[in-house]
Amino acid sequence: MKRLPIPEDVTGEEIDKDVRQELLSLPKTLAEDVAKNLVMVAKLLDEEPERAYQYSRVALRLASRVAAVREAAGFASYAVAKYSEALAEFRAARRMTGNNDLWPVMADCERGMGRPERALTMAGEPEVQKLDRAGQVEMRLVAAGARRDMGQADAAVVTLQSPELASHSVQPWTARLRYAYADALLAVGREGEAREWFAKALEADQGGTTDASDRLAELDGVEFVDALDADEDVEEAVETPEADEAPETAEIAETAEDDATQADAPQDDAEDTADTAADSDRG
Repeated sequence: MKRLPIPEDVTGEEIDKDVRQELLSLPKTLAEDVAKNLVMVAKLLDEEPERAYQYSRVALRLASRVAAVREAAGFASYAVAKYSEALAEFRAARRMTGNNDLWPVMADCERGMGRPERALTMAGEPEVQKLDRAGQVEMRLVAAGARRDMGQADAAVVTLQSPELASHSVQPWTARLRYAYADALLAVGREGEAREWFAKALEADQGGTTDASDRLAELDGVEFVDALDADEDVEEAVETPEADEAPETAEIAETAEDDATQADAPQDDAEDTADTAADSDRG
């Protein structure tokens, strides 16, 4: 079995205590290997999802009967848009634990596979009522996305209207909920309201999870120039005049040389006249 390199500073102890508890069912050395690969999945998931996916496959081959491994493999597959694989892993993890926490992301996998109707069906099933508040907000976000997938933009706006949206308290999901609502409003042409909700999303976005500031700037007509492009434009502006001036400078130099030659001509004539007069005197 092919193993992937693990940095020396990764010990496996970094994993959540609940996951560590699950791994106790494995032989010690195997548990350590699985833990290290799960740590790598977590470390790479956001910035290098393809690599995270590879580590998740190693963990899966080592311990496919551990729910935490199936769940990690699901999220890694989800991050690289392998929605069918992700859904299979999430279903396996749910069967092992009996937990409904993965229900919203499972529904989003259905969206990713081009089945928004199935995602909407899941949004109305009893499992949703068993979710905590955060899970129910996630389910609402997925349902609104499914509505938009189906061309029901106005219904998406209505789907996102909820007590959580109206609340003034800031929760981990608040910025994303407000952002989704602003985006839905913009999709139906309610630009003024959309701007207001993008501003509210930005206010709640303490971790920078959305691009609400960019969307606000776009609505306000602010254009951003890429720093690299700007540098290239400046370089071209500096180089171009020099290239244009080169022939002109050469022409000036040639003109000056001609003027100097012409200035020397009368002096040569004067010298010739003086020589002739001297010869006459001697004669």
